[in-house]
Amino acid sequence: MKAVICRAHGPPEGLQLEEWPVPEPGPGQVAIAVHASGINFADLLVVSGGYQRLPPLPFIPGKEVAGIVAAVGPGVAAFAPGDRVLAEIEHGGFAEIALAPALQCYALPDAVSFVDAAAMGIVYQTAHFALVARGQYRTGETVLVTGAGGGVGMASVQLAKALGAKVIACVSRPERAALARQDGADHVVITGRPDLRDALRDEVRRATDGHMADIALDSVGGDVFDAALRAVAWEGRLVVIGFAAGRIPTLKANYLLLKNIAVLGLQWTDYRDGTPERVREVQRELFALRIAGRIRPHVAACLPLARFDAALARLARGEVLGKIVLTVGSDE
Repeated sequence: MKAVICRAHGPPEGLQLEEWPVPEPGPGQVAIAVHASGINFADLLVVSGGYQRLPPLPFIPGKEVAGIVAAVGPGVAAFAPGDRVLAEIEHGGFAEIALAPALQCYALPDAVSFVDAAAMGIVYQTAHFALVARGQYRTGETVLVTGAGGGVGMASVQLAKALGAKVIACVSRPERAALARQDGADHVVITGRPDLRDALRDEVRRATDGHMADIALDSVGGDVFDAALRAVAWEGRLVVIGFAAGRIPTLKANYLLLKNIAVLGLQWTDYRDGTPERVREVQRELFALRIAGRIRPHVAACLPLARFDAALARLARGEVLGKIVLTVGSDE
């Protein structure tokens, strides 16, 4: 089979499309004939060697795939060859055949395309657990979303709106504002400004008639985190999702006391690995929201597997609004 191979950590230019042995599913595993594979920022980190979980070299990158079950290993009863599935995996997705634990596979309704499924897996799961499990969202609250032009940010805006929130979206550049409004944002703040520390707080105050944000979902870190914390309401919650800006922020604990604020972290893979049934329930809910038209992944581009290099280069340059999906086999 054809697969993208990483033989040494470094820039994505070092990856190669090669012939690779077809994997056989072991106990509890499923082999999936991949139709679509989503690309995530974490893939760049894995390839560069900067991710918290690194597979042994050489390996196939790619953390989410949608396709058809080709074979099942011993002990797998939930799936059979021919089933449509979405799978979330640590690596192996940029290939014609991918292996996944059966516990990390989700039945894919016929009404959801392979491309949509591959574009909405990790980012919408992350958004849901950040908002509901960690943020303890209650219907009608105001949700501030940073990095709303990125994959998790877009998913967070859409999901919060679908669940009845008032949504304030933060985007780094003016050209991303229209898409945030299309996703359902009630108010958009541009964060690429020198006075952000005070400006974000002031804009949120005006947009909420002084109430501020009940929940802030932050995937950016750095100066944006610092500003978002000041925009959180009394008894508000800020959920740390990631640090796309590069700087991991710190905070003074006395500020939490002044406004009774909670700052929480989210590592979604802990839910995937530790509570797979809970993740499966969330995925069923997300598919239902997609079928109802209440969420819709933004697919910036569909590129064939052979053009993985162009896809990763676009992501590394920060040019992607939404998700790039690699199509495989007959879907190329």
